[in-house]
Amino acid sequence: MPSMNRRTALATMAGALASAALPVRAQSKAAGPMKVGYVYVSPIGDAGWTYQHDIGRKQMEAALAGKVTTKYIESVPEGADAERVIRELAQSGHQMIFTTSFGYMNPTIKVAQSFPKVHFEHATGYKTAPNVGIYNARFYEGRYLAGIVAGRMTKTNVAGYVAAFPIPEVVMGINAFTRGMRSVNPKAEMKVVWISSWFDPGKERTAAETLISQGADVVTHHTDSTAVVQAAEAKGVYAVSYHSDMSKYGPKAQLTGVTHVWGEYYTKTVTAAVEGKWKPGSIWGGIKDHMIKLAPFNAAVPASVRDEVGKIEAAIGAGKFHPFTGPVKDNEGKERLASGKVIDDATLGKMDYYVEGVQGKLPASK
Repeated sequence: MPSMNRRTALATMAGALASAALPVRAQSKAAGPMKVGYVYVSPIGDAGWTYQHDIGRKQMEAALAGKVTTKYIESVPEGADAERVIRELAQSGHQMIFTTSFGYMNPTIKVAQSFPKVHFEHATGYKTAPNVGIYNARFYEGRYLAGIVAGRMTKTNVAGYVAAFPIPEVVMGINAFTRGMRSVNPKAEMKVVWISSWFDPGKERTAAETLISQGADVVTHHTDSTAVVQAAEAKGVYAVSYHSDMSKYGPKAQLTGVTHVWGEYYTKTVTAAVEGKWKPGSIWGGIKDHMIKLAPFNAAVPASVRDEVGKIEAAIGAGKFHPFTGPVKDNEGKERLASGKVIDDATLGKMDYYVEGVQGKLPASK
């Protein structure tokens, strides 16, 4: 369950992506399996942000069987308690530690200074050090693809989006979904309800029901619970899940989901550490890096739509298409990106407007 602060830093992280990798601080190989620690901001549960990271941890552990052992601490608040947990992992001999929420950034940097031979990897932040790397995923790529599905499946030409806070990561997701939808259905429009929370199943469900009452027959969310998918199932409309495949909560409703995939990254990164080749990087990976993937399609999605999405997915993965290729206009008609131009990461990380097709006015970010 990521925090608002974690996501607010996306723009700063985008600027950091262009920086060169910091020097390697080699770690000598210890006897026995490498001890790898994970710090989670919420309970693992069976869906959501932390759940996806834990799937990745398990995949890495299986791939490196006999070479590593892992330990995780869940439901760690961002702040002083996070520093205590991270420090205890380092003191107890963990040679690599993954801290998986933005609010862990400063505690990670602080502890890393005290343990220069320990490797640290921080998810979604922007601060690095000689023994601290950062990583994140290009969620907007999956959003665009899901928007294509929604654009083909809607009958009312209205989609609904339950959103947490109006910060760039959330805004670019809304905009990418809308652009994908309107690329195949120019009549489609997006309605957004902001709930000012990352995780509040009650608010999420109420927001989804409000959108459905306003004509949305496809709903999606940038929040962490399964409530939106459950609401869609109960109301007999379609949904697109986020973070995880939530089809078991909406077997009829869920068309697909935008899922985060960390296993390959964790395996590659820990393998490098085991082999003494790890160095801190600044990673913002997407489809081509296998960090974003669509959940399986609902049987209701025609083969023609699946094929259409597959072609665009391949083009994004090959670097031949970007969801924000101009012309891009905001919903007041102002050109934000000229025809044929492709948005750069720094500009993308500062996105503060709705694109054409999104109703209403974007509230100010706090």
